[in-house]
Amino acid sequence: MTEAHPTPSRGHTATARDEADGITQLAAFFSRYRRLFVLGGAGCSTASGIPDYRDDVGAWKRRPPVTWQAFRNDPPTRARYWARSLIGWPMMAAAAPNAAHHMLAQLEAAGHVDLLVTQNVDGLHQAGGSRRVIDLHGRIDRIVCTACGDVTPRQAFQLRLTALNPAWAVLSARSAPDGDADLESADFSGFVVPPCAACGGLLKPDVVFFGENVPPAQVADAMSGVASADAMLVVGSSLMVYSGFRFARMAADRGIPIAAINRGLTRADPLLALKIERGVGEALSEAWEYLK
Repeated sequence: MTEAHPTPSRGHTATARDEADGITQLAAFFSRYRRLFVLGGAGCSTASGIPDYRDDVGAWKRRPPVTWQAFRNDPPTRARYWARSLIGWPMMAAAAPNAAHHMLAQLEAAGHVDLLVTQNVDGLHQAGGSRRVIDLHGRIDRIVCTACGDVTPRQAFQLRLTALNPAWAVLSARSAPDGDADLESADFSGFVVPPCAACGGLLKPDVVFFGENVPPAQVADAMSGVASADAMLVVGSSLMVYSGFRFARMAADRGIPIAAINRGLTRADPLLALKIERGVGEALSEAWEYLK
């Protein structure tokens, strides 16, 4: 691994000189390592209006997401999930790529990014122009039947939900991560959750819930990306969830350098050669100016 660059401690306020040095080091990182494995997280999409889950020390900002076991086995939990999703989906559907997404696409087009693995489910990296993307945790814009495997667009399912629950569709609530909405005091017992139109089976968003395993093929493809990379870049992720942290661990075991752009702590801080605590879009944009 390359030499470590010190990161400001919790008691140190980064100066403009610190930030400028970090950006020049990031640009040098891009120039030196041309097969980058990039791992992205929620911090890439916050500027698009999609809230994140964790604060600067990696703790939950709100109640943790519903688990797969609760969604699958508990009808009231399932009704609560879909009622909140009915209200939260329009915000998610309207989200547009921001500078972080566009800059990663530019870096890929310029030959700096070999593979981008995103822990987000919003599809904004592809919308922003990235081509070599693995959606590690799936896509929220698809609905899949757990019985027959039928896949339908989320927008079509929104129309079914609205038709069955018209009184809910006019409610408003604060946006929450991944198309959720903070609707806590409602009685969800009357909310109607439609079954699969093809077989009557249980429908779920085509995402990996907490407590559910990432598909092995996705993990294998991502690990192949780490194995062929000459460096790793973490963008907008605290890596508190093992499904993402494992790739940093693998990169460290290979002895390749890891850089991170993330506000606050990450689980991989002891493994980093370079860390920049700024917004992903602004840091990448400024580093790109040095590369042009």
